[in-house]
Amino acid sequence: MQIDLSIDTDVIRRRLTNFIKEKMAQAGFSRAVVGLSGGLDSALSCALAVEALGRENVLAVRMPYRTSNPDSLAHAGLLIEQLRMPNKVIEITDMVEPLFALDPQITKLRKGNIMARERMIVLYDQSEVFKGLVVGTGNKTEILLGYSTQFGDSASALNPIGDLYKTQVRQLSRALNIPAPILHKPPSADLWNGQTDEGELGFTYEEVDRLLYLLVDRRYSRAECVEAGFGSDFVDMVVKRIKWSQFKRQLPPVAKLDDRPDGYDFLGERNWGV
Repeated sequence: MQIDLSIDTDVIRRRLTNFIKEKMAQAGFSRAVVGLSGGLDSALSCALAVEALGRENVLAVRMPYRTSNPDSLAHAGLLIEQLRMPNKVIEITDMVEPLFALDPQITKLRKGNIMARERMIVLYDQSEVFKGLVVGTGNKTEILLGYSTQFGDSASALNPIGDLYKTQVRQLSRALNIPAPILHKPPSADLWNGQTDEGELGFTYEEVDRLLYLLVDRRYSRAECVEAGFGSDFVDMVVKRIKWSQFKRQLPPVAKLDDRPDGYDFLGERNWGV
C-alpha cells in the first residue's frame, strides 16, 4: 500500500514559524532557549525559532556529558555558525555523576533519564537568565511511541515540531538548509556510546511512521493495518507502545473535591474585569 507522508514544506514552514510567534506573544515573551544536541530535531526547532524571532532572540545551549560523541558538539556548532546566534556550552558531567555514584548498580537507562532531566534543569535555568521560553524538540513519532524522558527531553513551553513525523522532520530540515552532517547522521540521543534511536527501538523511523500515520491520522484498525501490509506482531508492538505511553502525553491528573469535570479550571477565557 502506498502511504504518502510528504508535506508542502513552504506551507508548513510558515505555519510553524507563525505558531512560535503567536505562542510567544500570548505568553508575553519574545525570546527562546533551545537545547541543541547536534541531532536533527533540535536543529530544526532551533532554525524555526530563529526564523520566527530573529537570531539575536534565540539562545542555543549545548550540554555534553564526558562520554558524549564529540561529533554531537561539532554538528551543533555547524548550525550555530550558520545561524550566527547566541550560544553556550554547559557540561553536565559534574552535575550528574554524584547521583550516579549513589548506586553502583545503576543502569544505562537510569543514567540516560538522569542526564535528560538534568539538561532540562539547565535549559529552564538559562530561560530565566535569557528571559526566553524553552522550545521543545520532540517529533510526533517519539511522542506517540513514548520515546522520551518525562520531564526531561519531553518538557518545554511550546513545541513547534511535535506534529511532524520523523520522516517529515527530515523533509522540512532540507528545506531550511540544515547542515548535511546533521541531516545524514543516524538519529541518536547520544546517551551512551553506540546508542541509536532505531537500534534501541528495533525498527526504522520510515517503517513506523507509515504505520503510525494509518493508526493515528487515518484511524485504521489493527486488521486494516495488517491488510495494508504490516506484520501483525509489528502492529501489536506499536499499538502497545502508544497505549502504554499515554500518561506521558497528558498533564498530571488532579483529584477533584467536588463534581466538576477532570481537568484544570482556569483556561484563560474568563472575563474577570482585569
